[in-house]
Amino acid sequence: MDSGDSALRQRLQTGFLGIIAFALILFLLVQASFILIALVIAIIIFSLTSDAIAAVGRLHIGRLRVPNWLATLAALAMIALGLLWLSAAIVAQVNELLSTAISYATEAEGAVAGISSRLGPDFQEAITTAVRGFNITYWLRSIAGQASSMVSMSMLIILFVGFMFAERAWFPVKVLHLAGGKAGAERFRDTVRVIMHRVNRYLVVKAVVSAMTAMAVWWIFTIAGLELAGPIAMITFGLNFLPSIGSIIATILAVLVTWVQSGNDQLTIGVGIACTTVQFIIGNVLDPYLLGRTLRLSPFGIILSLAFWGAIWGFPGMFLAVPISVALMIVCSRIEWLRPVAILLSREGLPDSETEPAG
Repeated sequence: MDSGDSALRQRLQTGFLGIIAFALILFLLVQASFILIALVIAIIIFSLTSDAIAAVGRLHIGRLRVPNWLATLAALAMIALGLLWLSAAIVAQVNELLSTAISYATEAEGAVAGISSRLGPDFQEAITTAVRGFNITYWLRSIAGQASSMVSMSMLIILFVGFMFAERAWFPVKVLHLAGGKAGAERFRDTVRVIMHRVNRYLVVKAVVSAMTAMAVWWIFTIAGLELAGPIAMITFGLNFLPSIGSIIATILAVLVTWVQSGNDQLTIGVGIACTTVQFIIGNVLDPYLLGRTLRLSPFGIILSLAFWGAIWGFPGMFLAVPISVALMIVCSRIEWLRPVAILLSREGLPDSETEPAG
């Protein structure tokens, strides 16, 4: 009887400690969100560029070979310029979007009233109440604040990436000592290699596919003679990194912006059909063909991850949700007592059933 009570007490103690640890981790994730988001993005950038630097270091120009330090400095300079340019471009597009949104405020109220009047007085009253309760000033200030903070985050990411490149030569030695031997170090390197392969392939494919979609949306808006072609294309590019829901939100946003600007039913329907067709062809034909079985995440796991990381880190969390989930699934699949978590996150219940390529 005493042994049974002791075992129950031990389980309860373990459960309470687990709850406390989860709450503490959640608290740290929220409080240190700015630094952690920058760190995760820096790790992804470092992973994407490491192989490219190694390939450049193996190049020979005649008898000369590109020094590894020169390739690293060139990559770091390109990363810094790219991040700063991207931050400046996003801030400029957000400013254009905000200024245009203010000028179209009256047209937006008229468009909402026109749509709601066609659906009956009860629906019109509900829409009017919802619009009045929507604090547009708060959201505009929030968007402007997040856009302006991107410059400081970009500087932090550049610092993180720079120090990672500086420490790269010592990574194998540190891993060897941390893993406690060559066998453990080899398992660790294999896990990291699989994560890098899947995440890098996913990000490269999604970047290409999202860029194609954004260019198509920009072309549709330009041909239709609509304003905000650049901001809507950039928003479409970002939203297409969100699986399942991103393309839907981007299409709805494009339709609403078209209706507010033009007030023309035929033009709005035409833009909606064109954007839907682009999203369907690229998202349901080209995207799966290029990605193949890279992710192996279940749709429910993806939605759950989007909700969790979006609630903690906002839109950057939703952007990073899939790479984090892929890494979590692979790590859990390599740890015996955590393998059930990997099975639940995977699509077919086989999170690591195939051999990853060695490159």
